[in-house]
Order: sequence, then structure tokens, then C-alpha cells
Amino acid sequence: MKIYHNPRCSKSREGLAILEESKMSFETINYIETPISKDELVEIIKLLNISPIELVRKNEPIWKENFKEKSLTDAEIITAMVKNPKLIERPIVLHNKKAIIGRPPELIKTIL
Repeated sequence: MKIYHNPRCSKSREGLAILEESKMSFETINYIETPISKDELVEIIKLLNISPIELVRKNEPIWKENFKEKSLTDAEIITAMVKNPKLIERPIVLHNKKAIIGRPPELIKTIL
């Protein structure tokens, strides 16, 4: 099991606490310090069964200033997230070939 975590995000910290309480073993990936590769992000999006735009934090200043008014392809959106990891919605938990965005964090319990 993995959690893609941003320690500066309260929802991400709540998601991490849920995993810690579960007593299951998991890997914590601070994707701000250790960026997600393009291939890894594509795989996460497939596991989430969403389109890339659904993983974007659209209220982030980076998005508003650089991408909001543009018509972007899925590949361009993925590239934007790889180059600007703050744009990626969080936390993301992967477990048993399934993935979930922990918003609200309680959703994480559904894949444990």
C-alpha cells in the first residue's frame, strides 16, 4: 500500500493518520520532495478511473495563472502535474491494484 502525501495539506495528514490507525504496512511518498514520474502518474490516473483533469487542484495559483483558460490535452495536463506536483489532488492511496483520492479522508477506509 502507498500514500502519495503532502505534509503541508491537512487532508493529506488526516489520510496518513487513517493509514497509521489501520496498523497496515504502507509506504509514504512525499510527492513534493520525490516527484511522481509521468508513467507513474498515468498509472495512478488509470487506477483511479478518472480523466487527468479530475486530479488537478484547480484552485492552486499555478493552475489559475498558467493553465486555467487554456484548452489542454490529457497529455498536457499530465505534463503540467508532473512539472508542478502541487497541482495533484491529495492524498492518493494505492492498495491491491485500486486507488482512491482521500477527499474526504474517510474515503481511504473503503480500500483498506
